[in-house]
Amino acid sequence: MSALPPCPVCGSSFSYEDGEQFVCPECAHEWPKQAVVEASGVRVIKDANGNVLQDGDSVTVIKDLKVKGSSLVVKVGTKVKNIRLVDGDHDIDCKIDGIGAMGLKSEFVKKA
Repeated sequence: MSALPPCPVCGSSFSYEDGEQFVCPECAHEWPKQAVVEASGVRVIKDANGNVLQDGDSVTVIKDLKVKGSSLVVKVGTKVKNIRLVDGDHDIDCKIDGIGAMGLKSEFVKKA
């Protein structure tokens, strides 16, 4: 039997599953199962629409982005293939055709 998480409000250990969420019988608090996965310490990186990104995904740029230190611009609609997720301010490392290797922020892309 798997151990269910305690209630985040009252700390009760009597929580139970109800469909896609957990319920506490003592304080009647309900919370989604997904929130438990995200709070487990694993960093979850999401795109501008809230879709979870993974290594190897393809994304599309949703805003014109100036490349620091040059006059190049990454245009809206540029498709970037085979991304790599990293820690830091720019959470996506990628290679863009015609520009080269660079880091992107996940808030400026959407999953393709």
